[in-house]
Order: sequence, then structure tokens, then C-alpha cells
Amino acid sequence: MKDTETMVENKPMAEDRSFAEFRRKIRHAEVLSAAMEKLLRSLHFSGRLSVIVQNGSILKSGYEESYFTRRQDDRMIC
Repeated sequence: MKDTETMVENKPMAEDRSFAEFRRKIRHAEVLSAAMEKLLRSLHFSGRLSVIVQNGSILKSGYEESYFTRRQDDRMIC
């Protein structure tokens, strides 16, 4: 019985650690795989990517090209 109680007590701690890692990855823009980032760079993609997630599963994803105007691109370079 004691092992079961320990597992129940450890579950919230594990969830807290997982959520903290999730927040850290979002904050540091580590949400795309290296392969996807490489593909976006090779395409010179500029735009928005969106992903809708429910209960850990991706429901929908999409993209919007040309989100940035040419004038904004020039400002980003300077």
C-alpha cells in the first residue's frame, strides 16, 4: 500500500516538471524539430505557423505566408 501512496504523491511532481519543461521550450522557441527548422530555412519561409493541440494530440495545423511585409523585413535587417 505504501508504494501506491508514493506513486500518487510523485505524479503531481512529475506533471509539474513536465509543465515546467513545456514552458521553458515555448519561452526559448524550441517547439519545432531541427529537421523542420532546416526545411523552413531552405524554403526561406516567412509567415505564421499554427498548431492546435487537444489532450496532447495535434488537431489542426496550418500556415500563413507573407505575414511580414517587405518594409518590416528591411527593418529587421538593419
